[in-house]
Amino acid sequence: MARLAVNVDHVATVRQARGIDEPEPVLAAGLAELAGAEGIICHLREDRRHINDRDLRLLRQTVSTKLNMEMAAVDEMVEIALSIKPGLVTLVPEKREELTTEGGLDVRTQPDHYKSVVDRLKGGGIQVSFFVDPDYEQIKEAYRCGADIVEIHTGHYSEAKSEAEAVERFGRIAAAVESVSDLNLAISAGHGLNYVNVKRFRALPQIEEYSIGHSIVARAVLVGFERAVREMLELVRDF
Repeated sequence: MARLAVNVDHVATVRQARGIDEPEPVLAAGLAELAGAEGIICHLREDRRHINDRDLRLLRQTVSTKLNMEMAAVDEMVEIALSIKPGLVTLVPEKREELTTEGGLDVRTQPDHYKSVVDRLKGGGIQVSFFVDPDYEQIKEAYRCGADIVEIHTGHYSEAKSEAEAVERFGRIAAAVESVSDLNLAISAGHGLNYVNVKRFRALPQIEEYSIGHSIVARAVLVGFERAVREMLELVRDF
């Protein structure tokens, strides 16, 4: 039975669209936990386009399950993480011009840098996850850098334009998941997953947790946040 971690970034995106103080991502996190979510995710971007420092502080004070802070592997964010001490940090690539994260972290280009970041975070008692494409070499490098968890980037699968393309891209994910069996790594998955395309992951019981945000927020506009979370939870717990 897989776990569900809910990303509240896009609750903050709606708030920032009007530059006011609602909807409240911290309240959304509480509702997600009441609905049964086993974790809350937020991405503190360098430009603070949605989640801000105040949100992160309040989430750390109020989240009773596990707070997963997504962040770029830069000094500013490492210092914030060491101060806030979330339960988990997920290292992600970040470009200011992108609308959302476009791919996995290229760990192989800067392994010494990433190992240094991991050492600092784990020295502060924080677990570390790497957000990577379904590529064994990237996963293996994340493991060498000291990752506790790898989160498989499912965005390319989610963007498939045909069933044949979805099957082919899911096959890459399945192969990557299978390849991790010889490493001491926990596996999660996320990006672009929704109430339909997530169902294919029943075939991959090795994945322990799903990180899902936008589709839950979009569904919540129509049916309410707790119900949207419960509906997704019913799907992933069936895996």
